[in-house]
Amino acid sequence: MQPVMEPVDQPARGTSGTALAPAAAARVIDAVKVYGRDETAVWALKGVTAEFEAARFTAIMGPSGSGKSTLLHCLAGLDRVTSGDVMIGAERLGTLDDRALTTLRRDRVGFVFQQYNLVPTLSAWENITLPFALAGRRPDQEWLSTLVAVLGLADRLNHKPSELSGGQQQRVAVGRALATRPQIIFADEPTGNLDSRSGGEVLTFLQKSVRDWGQTVVMVTHDPVAASYADRVVFLADGRIVDDLMEPMPEQVIDYMKRLGD
Repeated sequence: MQPVMEPVDQPARGTSGTALAPAAAARVIDAVKVYGRDETAVWALKGVTAEFEAARFTAIMGPSGSGKSTLLHCLAGLDRVTSGDVMIGAERLGTLDDRALTTLRRDRVGFVFQQYNLVPTLSAWENITLPFALAGRRPDQEWLSTLVAVLGLADRLNHKPSELSGGQQQRVAVGRALATRPQIIFADEPTGNLDSRSGGEVLTFLQKSVRDWGQTVVMVTHDPVAASYADRVVFLADGRIVDDLMEPMPEQVIDYMKRLGD
């Protein structure tokens, strides 16, 4: 018989037990997401309240169907909640029309996906600088030079995605996400298509972006080793937050996931 874990509805707390600072990079307040109607309705999120602190690497985990990807997509403005509030900084996403939401995602949010989502006809450099081209802005060349050097892509910038390994493609995607110095980066299974070495390189870079550059990263993953790179793991089950682990180790994450029945 599996232990019963009660939902955690209060704001997340740090290692000292005190509530996180109100200036969170992102938060959800009593977020509900329902797909379909009446008898076919699926409640993906059931009143989730959580804060994601700035300059911290947070992983979201849970069994299949727990709502973790839905939570990430709603936080990132890729999907809208049925009820409740979603905030990036002080901006309430529910008050924005589609155009304003698109602008916010372009200017203040970075995305890293499992499938890389690179433009196949563009070079690595053109993919990294694509956000600037779309916004009609000039990039910060000094910052991009630093980014490219840390990512180890200096000798691959003229290559198309088809000429890069999976790990190199994902590093290009991370570079694109960080190029504009966004307020927050959302990563959805960013190492799902990578071998352990390439995945470790990508996670190490995300971790470095938080510790050295003050970036904020929120990542969905099913991998306990990937989650151990984060500062904090939030666990979901059946559309609710059920636990919260600081400074996770792989063995702890595996134990939590077993308790959730994954």
